[in-house]
Amino acid sequence: MHNVVILGSGCAGNTAAIYTARANLKPLVITGHEPGGQLSITSLVENFPGFPDGVDGPVLVQQMREQAQKFGAEYRDGSVLEAGLSQRPFRLLVEDEWIETRTLIVATGASARWIGLENEQKLIGKGVSSCATCDGFFFRDKRIMVVGGGDSAMEEALFLTRFGRDVTLVHRRDEFRASKIMVDRAKAHPKIEIITNTIVDDVYDISKGTVTGVRLKDARTGECRDRDVDGLFVAIGHVPNTKPFVDKLELDPDGYIVSKGGARTSVEGVFHAGDVQDRVYRQAITASGAGCMAAIEVERFLENEGH
Repeated sequence: MHNVVILGSGCAGNTAAIYTARANLKPLVITGHEPGGQLSITSLVENFPGFPDGVDGPVLVQQMREQAQKFGAEYRDGSVLEAGLSQRPFRLLVEDEWIETRTLIVATGASARWIGLENEQKLIGKGVSSCATCDGFFFRDKRIMVVGGGDSAMEEALFLTRFGRDVTLVHRRDEFRASKIMVDRAKAHPKIEIITNTIVDDVYDISKGTVTGVRLKDARTGECRDRDVDGLFVAIGHVPNTKPFVDKLELDPDGYIVSKGGARTSVEGVFHAGDVQDRVYRQAITASGAGCMAAIEVERFLENEGH
């Protein structure tokens, strides 16, 4: 029987582990299908407080993990396949083993939607990004391309005009899901060029280990052409990792956990932290803050129950 199980080992899960371990709750952390979360595929992080020269994403999450382990947190590789939350103790199927816990912190994060190109995946962190706030600074005076047609794509394109020499927004249709005000704002910006009915069909150049350009394909005619770019930002949404919690926790239509205040969920004793609930900020520092909140909620919850 565990006092608390934490699902996820990104900034949210690791911070929750540090706090609950220091409270002598001996947390068990299930690392998840992407150990370290999205920072594990991020090269240089320059906006996490305390690192004036920046820090490699994988190094940052590893140091958090070591800090939690120093205070007694236990880490186990694997993912939750099934969750029994209808009664306490909660039961979780981790790979092929059922484990029981008095409380649960869901910090499983959200995965960026990618275009699905082989070279795109190989160049993530080498010119391909899903976060303008995280990586825009590295593209000062560079040629930037943004893929997407929603509000987030417009926001990313507008934000990137602060850094890039020019920004090209590519969308596969000729109509946008984004709100009219955001589309109008993007169209009016002198640095932004909008290309519609177009698909990014390939990303160059694997041999150079960095983005040098893309192949664009006309969605109507199939005609292809190359375009030189230094950075490709994919802004086609995120998918929260909440599949085991469908019909177990209250989720919004997109699958994000619905917060009931603080770090509380619709089930008493189950708490949320990080991008699994946060569709707005999605930063390492906000995820860490959310992990702290969830840990404090767990500590108080168990205290009230006499544990």
